Amino acid sequence: MRVLVAEDDAELALRVCAALKDAGFTAEHCADGREAEFRGATEAYAAAVLDLGLPSLDGLSVLHRWREQGVKLPVLVLTARGRWHDKLAGFNAGADDYLTKPFLLDEVVLRVRALIRRASGHASPVLECGPLSHDVNAGRFALDGASLSLTAQESRILGYLLHNVGRIVSRGELGEHVYEGGHDPDSNVLDVLVGRIRRKIGPGLLHTHRGQGFRLEAEAEAGADAGE
Repeated sequence: MRVLVAEDDAELALRVCAALKDAGFTAEHCADGREAEFRGATEAYAAAVLDLGLPSLDGLSVLHRWREQGVKLPVLVLTARGRWHDKLAGFNAGADDYLTKPFLLDEVVLRVRALIRRASGHASPVLECGPLSHDVNAGRFALDGASLSLTAQESRILGYLLHNVGRIVSRGELGEHVYEGGHDPDSNVLDVLVGRIRRKIGPGLLHTHRGQGFRLEAEAEAGADAGE
């Protein structure tokens, strides 16, 4: 899923983005506060990692403006400001989590995963749909307890569908959260990837709703075409 990293320290941003990408996310970087505000308000992200010391518009102002516009994007504030009143200001502005520098990159990944999971209404780090399970913290997928081998793109698609079990996810929404920049370069690619996933997890779980999108659910409903 797509994560916006708003950080003006180029080296740190590179390391954070690399850690997120290694964990299976699509990480997109911006170094300017006004750009961060615009992208967070107009594009589909699963979460944001937000530095408070951004140029042109500070991180607290970015966060205030997001919340004023009704942007519900889960936000992890990443900053060198570790005093209590700084943390209080961050949470009052609408932050969902707060991490001070220096930090472990693994902790950033774990916290981002937890934010996305909770925003989707999941208390447990293990998401399930019938025999299919996904350990969010470990980044592992399993079918009937046996590990599933998936490509990075397949993992992003299946992970997003597991976060939204039982709901029809449109092609556009899936593309926004899976592809770099939020755009599917070829609509046929998504069909190919979904077909490969369906073959790996077996019939009866991943359903295609013609003209609407895809739904992951253990029990097929009337009107769904389970595909081949």
